[in-house]
Amino acid sequence: MFTEENENGLVYMSSTVIGVPHAFTTRFGGVSEGIFASLNLGSNRGDDPAAVRENYRRVCALMGCGIDGAAVTKQVHGNVVRVVDERDRHVCMSTVPYEADGLVTAVRGLPLMCFIADCVPALLCDEDAGVIAAVHCGWRSSVSDILGVAVDKMGALGARTENICCALGPAIGACCFETDDDVPDAISAWLGGETEGLFTRRSDGKTMVDLRAANRRRLLRLGLRAENIDVSEECTFCSHDKYWSHRYTKGQRGSQAAAIVLR
Repeated sequence: MFTEENENGLVYMSSTVIGVPHAFTTRFGGVSEGIFASLNLGSNRGDDPAAVRENYRRVCALMGCGIDGAAVTKQVHGNVVRVVDERDRHVCMSTVPYEADGLVTAVRGLPLMCFIADCVPALLCDEDAGVIAAVHCGWRSSVSDILGVAVDKMGALGARTENICCALGPAIGACCFETDDDVPDAISAWLGGETEGLFTRRSDGKTMVDLRAANRRRLLRLGLRAENIDVSEECTFCSHDKYWSHRYTKGQRGSQAAAIVLR
């Protein structure tokens, strides 16, 4: 179950299946102004760099580290998942020296952070093994099986699939994710045709796609237990006042984050 939390004005969502500190941030709790008000974590969207730094500082403090203490993704809608350690702590606003849409670590005190504005954010954790992951699941990353790659990388660090818990956070819902045929065709190929309930075909030839449900289905096929998977029901497009939505704003927007840390 997802619940809304408020930490010194910073509003975020958390899931009861994840037993370590984590957050799916919203638009609330930062200092950005104008179209970026108020908690924008996108450093390349045109916002005031000083405001973005302060927003980062607040989220990093929530995760128990300084502004330069988290490992972050550099997202290219691929399926690269990087295993990170102390050397990957990111200096805020600097260039990320790698490309990866997912991060995995077993290092305690090292927060992982990925960024979203409609795509599906996935936070994974095997608390017993001490292994976590943060994964950005756009449709291209999803059909490239980024979750399969992430689960494999977690397993290499000692996680057991049946013990992994996953929260799929706020993202564009089936109500608003309108696509051409390339998206459902790719999802069907990825899931081996097991797509019942994922698509709604419209009379104009467009298809409405439930990308979160598709990723949940993949997690089950990977061996995660149903009771260990939590799926947010919030749509970022419908709730554009609470979340950044790339589609709603036609690209004129900030970014929220999904963050997780082992203490």
